[in-house]
Amino acid sequence: MGLISKLPEVLTQAKIEYENLKSAPFVVGEEVGQSGNILAEGDNAQFMKFLLDPASGHDLEGKIQQIYIDPPFFSKANYDAVIKLQSEDGETAVKHMAYEDVWKEGMAEYLKMLAVRLMLMRDLLTKDGTIWVHLDWHGVHYVKILMDEIFGEKNFINEIVWTYKSGGSSKKHFARKHDTILVYGKTDKYYINLPKEKSYNRGLKPYRFKGVEEFQDEVGWYTMVNMKDVWSIDMVGRTSAERTGYATQKPEALLERIIAAGSREGDIVADFFCGSGTLGAAAGKLGRQWICCDEGKLAVSASMKRLIRAGQEMKILRSEAAEEEYQKQHLVESLCVEAYTWPSLFENKTSCTIELKDYKIKEENVVKNDDVQETITRTTDENPLALVDYWCIDFDCRDMKFRPDTFFFRDKKGLCLTAEKELETDTLPDRTIMVKVVDIFGNVSTSIHYGKLISQQK
Repeated sequence: MGLISKLPEVLTQAKIEYENLKSAPFVVGEEVGQSGNILAEGDNAQFMKFLLDPASGHDLEGKIQQIYIDPPFFSKANYDAVIKLQSEDGETAVKHMAYEDVWKEGMAEYLKMLAVRLMLMRDLLTKDGTIWVHLDWHGVHYVKILMDEIFGEKNFINEIVWTYKSGGSSKKHFARKHDTILVYGKTDKYYINLPKEKSYNRGLKPYRFKGVEEFQDEVGWYTMVNMKDVWSIDMVGRTSAERTGYATQKPEALLERIIAAGSREGDIVADFFCGSGTLGAAAGKLGRQWICCDEGKLAVSASMKRLIRAGQEMKILRSEAAEEEYQKQHLVESLCVEAYTWPSLFENKTSCTIELKDYKIKEENVVKNDDVQETITRTTDENPLALVDYWCIDFDCRDMKFRPDTFFFRDKKGLCLTAEKELETDTLPDRTIMVKVVDIFGNVSTSIHYGKLISQQK
């Protein structure tokens, strides 16, 4: 039986799963500043159901203006993130699994997964909201049929072709150099702000038509028209400052164009397959509130690092399972952090120093690859802290809710290993200081220090 004949059953099963899906609790694990932005770790279907639940405190049904997703493409492959490991010999690229795009039951399984989530996204969208689904040749034709059923054929807006230069070529077919973005409205009264682009006149000469405004640049004469549905935007280059190393990362320029077209300043935009957080990075620049979610800890770690470095504030939500796993890491013995105080030059103040001393990756978190393990062993023998990607501190951790305000990121010059802060002397005995360390594979370790137990430097 061909896949076309299976589609009605795929939709039926997806609808049953959608209707029976229970809201799973997500808890605030961390807060960076104060904002409505959310970065969530966990299953995106459960997270969307949580956002729709009035009891969750969010109740976002019909309140998200724009949803962009870049889901797996049904490529039948696994994707690695390329992670930079610093050693005395220089920089070594280490590959680590980012996500799987292999489906044991084939296209039907993939489409059912996506259909359930598209139904939830439909519920989250405002009446004039739009959804933008980023795919390629593997499955876009089947997904369009799903979207015609879920959102309605009449609410189809565009099939945008994003073309780029990078990527492989073959002697057996024309080089595949484009992705497809399907755009639908929740209703036929959708909001869209069409950008303009140059359209050069034939022969690059002026037309001089009455009522037509023309312009001239170094190329020739042109008019300004609504942008076409074929977009030429470069991939993220290997040396680009925005490159994270995360697999299938999309350029911020692409997301900025999408967000500017589908939302207004102050609107909520969302990405439920967020990868390395490109939507959040672009939305923050454009003054939108954003919600991002991914199941992979490497994706969430990469997104968090990227967004914090860009000066963005957010709440980190985790499913109960992810939060339970996170809390277990308070007890690890792989992290050595020293905290001590010494007299301050300022009245009623005490100087506090936090020093990162040692880090050993837990055996179960080591990549199962002999070459990578050998590289890690050799590098960490030279420098025990080589695996640390970044670390941060909450100098006043209340109710064990981590609210860091001091961050240290590794760059080409290395990683700062010492932090100092002036604290009110009277408050020191009641303080809890928490340190979080994130390694290059997204593993998290924490160290807790109680003010009354912190030793004083002599």
